[in-house]
Amino acid sequence: MPTDKKQISLVWLKRDLRLQDNEAIVNALNSGKPVLLLYVFEQILMDDEHYSERHWNFIKQSLVDLNKQLETHKSKVLVVKSDMIVVINQLLNYYHITNIFSHQETGILITYERDKLFSRFCKNNQINWSESISNGVQRGLKNRDQWIEKCNSYFEIEPLTFQPKKGQLFSVKEIKNLETCFKLIDLETNFETPFQKGGRTTGLKYLDSFLNNRFENYLFNISKPELARTSCSRISPYIAWGNLSIREVYHRAYQQKKIVQNKKAIEAFMSRLRWQSHFIQKFEMEHTMEEASINKGFHKLKKEISKQYQIAWKTGQTGFPLIDACMRCLNETGYLNFRMRALVVSFFTHNLWQPWQEATTHLSQMFLDFEPGIHFPQLQMQAGETGTNILRIYNPIKNSYEHDPDGIFIKKWVPELNSLDLKFIHEPYLMTEMEQGFYNFRLGVNYPVPIIDIDETRKKASDTLWNLRKNKVVKRETERILKKHTVPKMKSS
Repeated sequence: MPTDKKQISLVWLKRDLRLQDNEAIVNALNSGKPVLLLYVFEQILMDDEHYSERHWNFIKQSLVDLNKQLETHKSKVLVVKSDMIVVINQLLNYYHITNIFSHQETGILITYERDKLFSRFCKNNQINWSESISNGVQRGLKNRDQWIEKCNSYFEIEPLTFQPKKGQLFSVKEIKNLETCFKLIDLETNFETPFQKGGRTTGLKYLDSFLNNRFENYLFNISKPELARTSCSRISPYIAWGNLSIREVYHRAYQQKKIVQNKKAIEAFMSRLRWQSHFIQKFEMEHTMEEASINKGFHKLKKEISKQYQIAWKTGQTGFPLIDACMRCLNETGYLNFRMRALVVSFFTHNLWQPWQEATTHLSQMFLDFEPGIHFPQLQMQAGETGTNILRIYNPIKNSYEHDPDGIFIKKWVPELNSLDLKFIHEPYLMTEMEQGFYNFRLGVNYPVPIIDIDETRKKASDTLWNLRKNKVVKRETERILKKHTVPKMKSS
């Protein structure tokens, strides 16, 4: 490597779009060399079927917000559209890159393969690539022995601060000169959309409003599709894309718990932060979960694919109002509370009897907070194909009456039912021909007739899955999974 080139350290930003509590940035600053912050819109990811425009817009908004924060340091992020290795090769024409810092990414298979190639590239070019632990997830574990202790140690560390020395970051002028060497991407987005907007500044507003007052009804409304939209924290996309770290959120919640009366709500919230790390750790240790059930005994389960069912489910035209309201809401806003996510997956995999793999990409594209380490374990758990979790087949009618008793959520997202009495809003198929005439409403015209029999399909799914759990391979796999992933009871504080 020529020695006449300026030595620099580079930070490869991925799902850690923040300056605070970012170990990769801190390590780069501690290297003592000029630091270049880089984000690459990688074509392999932009073309991947798990992602959609709403994700890229959220990332763009996050980068714009990052650059606003960097203005006081007279710096910015170099944002390009390319392949990572191509970008580094181009930068090597101008700089001697001694170190590249990033966080350990627990992503989809394509990012794992990309990282293996990039690791070899770095070794061949004598570049030291250092990856930092992300949210307490440990790489290379064979089981969960001492994982909880290591995870606790990670969470107990005070969040790291961003304190660059004067002139340590690449200047705006230097980065603008570099931009002429690359294909850039327009960071402007349409803010007139119903999606949450990206960026740490907005993420902190959501966190502050939750911890200051919205948390009060957290436990009461967590399962209700409409009320959960304000009673839940709504910070999941900011954690998924790294605008906020789980650790800093955990510390903020811990401090807030000391001064509020409703400590149970804060404790429940903190517990879910810890479970987030648990599920991502599971995915880190079982990467095949992206394509196949973690319990190999369920690989023999064959379901006949129905594109007609799938289209009805995706578009909210199943004839079951709560299911349809949930899917339409998700498609439009990118958010559903956890209970309703479980409900729509249960309906797809049990009542429609479709493979969970067929739901993967639509849901990942629609969830603004798509996080692979949460996405795949949760899909399999709700599909009943782990062997370790209780089989839950959610009844959409029962959930409708319990969690949207006044039909507020349904009427909002399935407006064609607005003129009906409350009972028929939950179960429009109960209307007689005469009642349909009274309301000037026709089943099959104004709103679909149910595409399946809820009781028959539930029984079929229950009988099939419970019988399969008796299979020797399923039992053996269940023991393996429990041995590998069981951890002591996690505490919320």
